Amino acid sequence: MTKTTVTIHDVLTENIIVREMNTNELADYQNLSEKALIEKEADLAKIAAKEAAQAKLAALGLTTDDLKALGL
Repeated sequence: MTKTTVTIHDVLTENIIVREMNTNELADYQNLSEKALIEKEADLAKIAAKEAAQAKLAALGLTTDDLKALGL
């Protein structure tokens, strides 16, 4: 398993330090990654719901212009 690292670049001295994340940094990283995944899944679910609704309306015979007039 690869270890998660932090890269610190000091632009004044041009020093670059690469080190393993400490426990707090790793926990924060995992929490942010989990939040991002949840948000992405929620966005995909919204898109799927909107597409399903548009497909149902289209099945009722509504055109693209009708859907735009309804704000969809």
